[in-house]
Amino acid sequence: MATEENKDIKEIIEEVEEKLEEQNQLDEQSEEEIEEQTVEQLLEAKVLKLEEEVKSSEDKYLRLYAEFENFKKRKNQEIETNNKYKSQKIVSEILPSLDNLERALQSTEETEATTALLKGVQMVYEGLQHALKSEGVEVIEPTGEAFDPNYHQAVMQEEDSEKESGIVLDTFQKGYKLKDRVIRPAMVKVNS
Repeated sequence: MATEENKDIKEIIEEVEEKLEEQNQLDEQSEEEIEEQTVEQLLEAKVLKLEEEVKSSEDKYLRLYAEFENFKKRKNQEIETNNKYKSQKIVSEILPSLDNLERALQSTEETEATTALLKGVQMVYEGLQHALKSEGVEVIEPTGEAFDPNYHQAVMQEEDSEKESGIVLDTFQKGYKLKDRVIRPAMVKVNS
């Protein structure tokens, strides 16, 4: 009987060992599955994080690109404006001399002695006017037109019943504009 009991115990031990071995195998499989799931989850999280970083970097790039394009447009516009009005300073400095030449031509009486001189002054005056015109300078001579404070500077008012109110009666000093920018407004007398 003892041998039978030993056999039964051995069988029970073997069964227990088999069950333990099966349990160990199941445990190992579960651990592997858990590890696989954890690795997958980690990889998915990492992929999501990298996608967010790519999106953020792409957004920064697009913003910088747009900012750079705006900067280029502003610079090109600045350069265009500078080129358009590059001669404004020199024109402003020449205008008083042009006014003096004009006054000299108007105030001097032509005699035999001054004819050649007046002709020379006239040629210089016309040459300056031509040079200024080639740069885009236009004369503002508003006599008889409606007063416009953008182009005219009223220095006097006078009442003339034959003309409408706000009409320029006389121009004391010509105005000038370079392309579309007023360099010097015309000094005028306006009808009140």
